[in-house]
Amino acid sequence: MATVKEILQSTKSIAVVGLSDNPMRPSYEVAEYLKQFYDIYPVNPNVSEVLGLTSYPDLASIPADIDMVDVFQRSENVMQFVAPAIDKGVKSFWMQLGIGNADARAQLEAAGISVVEDLCTKVEHARLIR
Repeated sequence: MATVKEILQSTKSIAVVGLSDNPMRPSYEVAEYLKQFYDIYPVNPNVSEVLGLTSYPDLASIPADIDMVDVFQRSENVMQFVAPAIDKGVKSFWMQLGIGNADARAQLEAAGISVVEDLCTKVEHARLIR
């Protein structure tokens, strides 16, 4: 599987699952930073737009290829995004700081998808790439 640095360097598009339209939420801050470097696709069925971008109700609704799924959801809620990520053909699945799920990791890695758990994309990008 790819290293964190390789994932960040090869990624062009990111679906941010659980992206809030509240600027005080970590998902908003992280996506706002990542938007400078990647094509961002908000995934949140409760909002129509975030950061000036159309928000999609689920991964399947995104009308583009996605390299990474970046998850801002509780660990126990991660599994519902695994099959859609596999179906979408993503290259990596990133669970944010404090998020991890062994069953999700096993299924994703079995499908050939690189998995990152318990790390922040913004922090790692700033540390490794910027």
